[in-house]
Amino acid sequence: MTNKDYKFKSDKSLTMHDLPLSERPREKLQQLGPDKLSNPELLAIIIRSGTKGDSAISIAQKLLAHFGSMEKLSEACFADLTEVKGLGPAKAAQLFACFEITKRVKSDAIKENENKLKTSPVTNPIYAVDYIRNKISDFSKENYLILSFDTRNRLLGVDNVSVGTATASLVHMRETFKAAVKRHAVQIIAAHNHPSGDCEPSDEDLKITKRLTEAGKIMGIEVIDHIIVTKTDYYSFKEKGMM
Repeated sequence: MTNKDYKFKSDKSLTMHDLPLSERPREKLQQLGPDKLSNPELLAIIIRSGTKGDSAISIAQKLLAHFGSMEKLSEACFADLTEVKGLGPAKAAQLFACFEITKRVKSDAIKENENKLKTSPVTNPIYAVDYIRNKISDFSKENYLILSFDTRNRLLGVDNVSVGTATASLVHMRETFKAAVKRHAVQIIAAHNHPSGDCEPSDEDLKITKRLTEAGKIMGIEVIDHIIVTKTDYYSFKEKGMM
């Protein structure tokens, strides 16, 4: 089949074998790497084959349209997956298993980072960043966390103080230091995420940091850093000489 034939063939009846070699998901992955594939292409590799009237790519597109995003798709239960036309129990099981593996990898990463923080002093903000990211399940909302440490900078525990918008009115000093006192902390790191994806601090973030530092002095609990994270970047007030 030529590229010309491919262009005029209906998308609905298109199969993997109808695609030029360079456009087949598995071949693309091998030649270019997984980061060059679209979400439907990655899903199509897991689904492997289509059904009568629906290619693997078509089924993948239906899945994304049905659930709205890869994140929501990964959170779907087995029964929800099989509701999508073309995705029977076998294909749903393949997807479900892949998503479960991803969750377990993330869970193992959280445990590994937690053990690191519990046994090694936190002398650089980067050691805490991955741990903070892994503790945030929904980056579409602002999560405000407090990491509590002992005198040797070893992690005692982490508390998600609030979920919503981290403003001076919502980040209550009482709740912040209540979590630290409960864990007998002598030092804390405050952290939150920016759903926008921009980790540069806002005027509100500057106000919060100032209030945290002042309240910490009164409470006898040192605020050693305030870290803002996104999925790919971070901003440390300590690292930037802001505290």
